[in-house]
Formats: sequence, C-alpha cells, structure tokens
Amino acid sequence: MDEILVSNFMVFTERDRAVFVGNPGDVVPDRFGAGLPAIRDWVERNYQFSGYVSGISPADLDDREAVRAALGYRPDEKVCVVTVGGSGVGTDLLRRVMAAFPAARRLLPELRMIVVTGPRIDPGSLPSHDGLEVHGYVHDLYRHLAACDLAVVQGGLTTTMELTASQRPFLYVPLRHHFEQNFHVRHRLDRYGAGRCLDYEQTGPEALAQSLADEIGRPVSYRPVETDGAARAAALLAELI
Repeated sequence: MDEILVSNFMVFTERDRAVFVGNPGDVVPDRFGAGLPAIRDWVERNYQFSGYVSGISPADLDDREAVRAALGYRPDEKVCVVTVGGSGVGTDLLRRVMAAFPAARRLLPELRMIVVTGPRIDPGSLPSHDGLEVHGYVHDLYRHLAACDLAVVQGGLTTTMELTASQRPFLYVPLRHHFEQNFHVRHRLDRYGAGRCLDYEQTGPEALAQSLADEIGRPVSYRPVETDGAARAAALLAELI
C-alpha cells in the first residue's frame, strides 16, 4: 500500500509522496541547526506543494454585509471576535482582552466584543461587561471571523490564515516559546502581510485597548490566499491511486 503524507511540516522517511500545505515561500529559510540543511531547500527537495487548503468557500462570504446581517451584527457597531482555539491554554489571553474591554469601549463606544472560549474553558469563570458576550461555542465561527471588524487570536495557523483569506484585520499573540507560532506561522503571515503580532507584555489593559482602537476596521490588502489548494492536493494524491 502506498503511504501518503499531507502536512504543514513534518519529517517522515517512509512515504511515497509528501505534500506541503502551502507554497515554497511559506517555509522559513533558516537551517534545521548548526551544520544541518536549510529548511526550505530540504522541503523543496522532499515535498510537493498544494498551496494553502482552506475549508472556507469564498463564494459564501462575498457579501460581507449580508453575512453580518445574518449573524445579527448591526451596521453601526464595531465587532471584535476573540478566540483562542480548543485548548485551555488561552485562558490568560482571554482575561487580558476582557480586562482591556472597558478602556477599549471608552475609545470605541460602538464596540461589541464576542469572546469564544472553546470546550476547555468555562465561560462562567470569566468576567462580563455590558457589550461583551462570552460563548463556549459559536456555530460556523469562520463566518463570524469573516464578518468581524477585528479579531484577537493566538498564533495558530488555521485561524490566522482564515482571517488572512477573509482579508480581516487581526491581532495575534503567539504563545511564548511555541516554536511553530513564533517562527513558522509568523513567517507565513509576514509573507502575506497579514495581522499585527503582539507580545504578551503588550496586552496590558491600556496598551491593548489602544491596539484594538488602532486596528479595528482598518483597511487591509493582504496577499491573496489561493482557493484551489484542496483540488491541487487531491490531484497529487490521485496520482498514487
């Protein structure tokens, strides 16, 4: 049986085809280590590239105002979506963002903040304010991200690339010492000209409130994200079947 590897970046020695979800420029140019090969050169020799694969259908999001209306967002409010993924590691970031909400609301009276905790953080354990909503789960979160005026997220690839594909402004705060988020994801986002990276130390209430006010609704012009990545990956795999 043929063995197939589809990955953002992994090293396997036994495979018939390895597919990198992205493009050569998305791979960092650094070396694996002293005296070891350059990462991009090695990946180009050992992987084929599908381009980015997104689960989002651009046609479903063409009319952003219609999406906003369907989600219950008014034209006169600025919507900020805050999400930290499915683990409990984002609790501290959620608390930081929520602590900044009153100061941000003074700068942006029309601000509405939607906080999505995910399955491992109890929404009831977090504070609440007028104009701030806390949900454990939001159906079709990608639509909320595509419709928002700003998102605040960690440095995970999937969420940040959904925001990039949707051409939405966002702040991202990578986990400290998280190699993928601080090097690989940040390199890719820099290549797309997407998002504004903040260190955790930059998320005090007043500083974060100002960052929210500066970024919310800001026009962006990121590098376009291809929409045929899944078809290209499928074609690469079909050759082995």
